[in-house]
Amino acid sequence: MTVASPYARELARMPVTTRVETLAGSDTHLWEYGASGLDEAAREAATTAVVVVHGFRGDHHGLEPVIAQLDEPGMRIVAPDLPGFGASTPLAVTHDIDGYATWAKALVASVRAQSPAARIVVIGHSFGSIVVSAALAGEGDGGALEADDIVLINPIAAPALAGPRGFMTRLAIGYYRFSAAVPEKLGFAILRSGLVVQIMSSTMAKTKDKGLRRWIHDQHHRYFSAFANRSVVLDAFRASVSHDVSEYAARIHAPVLMIAADRDDITPVAAQYSVQKTIPGAELVIIEGVGHLIHYERPVEAADAIRSYLARS
Repeated sequence: MTVASPYARELARMPVTTRVETLAGSDTHLWEYGASGLDEAAREAATTAVVVVHGFRGDHHGLEPVIAQLDEPGMRIVAPDLPGFGASTPLAVTHDIDGYATWAKALVASVRAQSPAARIVVIGHSFGSIVVSAALAGEGDGGALEADDIVLINPIAAPALAGPRGFMTRLAIGYYRFSAAVPEKLGFAILRSGLVVQIMSSTMAKTKDKGLRRWIHDQHHRYFSAFANRSVVLDAFRASVSHDVSEYAARIHAPVLMIAADRDDITPVAAQYSVQKTIPGAELVIIEGVGHLIHYERPVEAADAIRSYLARS
């Protein structure tokens, strides 16, 4: 039984269109939110274009609670499924940081071409924060990603093994290694295990609201295992634990807003401040009482921080 979204009313007010673009070899499925994405003329007239890059193993649904709070006149919001996840087909190359950075640059370039007068804002959550940062630093093909403003939500600001729950990361590495070692069919089934998804969801959720926790678990069970094949998810996992934003911070020159959490099990707050100091002019907002699921538990505060930043930037 599907659990109703606490943000369904806001989402229902937003027009949504879907389309497919071939980017870096991936037939990338895109969801566009707001009246400025309805057709070619509306896209061309958009004053702000927001590109949203979700985290590891998720799809575009994950950031919908934040998207639902951002609808404004003239704003075009583009939310793709990462290549190999959700409805998008895999990349033509390995699903490593270079591959995803190349794809991100192609995506943003496409959005810019369709909305030539728009302010380009790129939002990356969790693994998406690594992808966006790598693209900004010029990793992958095609130079550096060009955008007017960057927002990183729950940025992975330090190596995952150095996080508050490095032991949990080591367990995850063992889990993925075992899934890679067994025969393909068994490995695929292990990767999609509902028990593992439930453990992950229960560990990351910090809210004591039972209804909200139930919805978060439902979201993870519905969307966390939508990946094309075993190779994609294993390659993406290696990329997610082998890189972090701090690796690219000194080469990021776009204006950046970081939205972090004081109870994040993956990145300690001290590492967030360290990365903020490394990125010239970066701003950091810490949301208290939440962990790695700001997009589910505190999307209103995240959206408020984004709107305030864009108004000042």
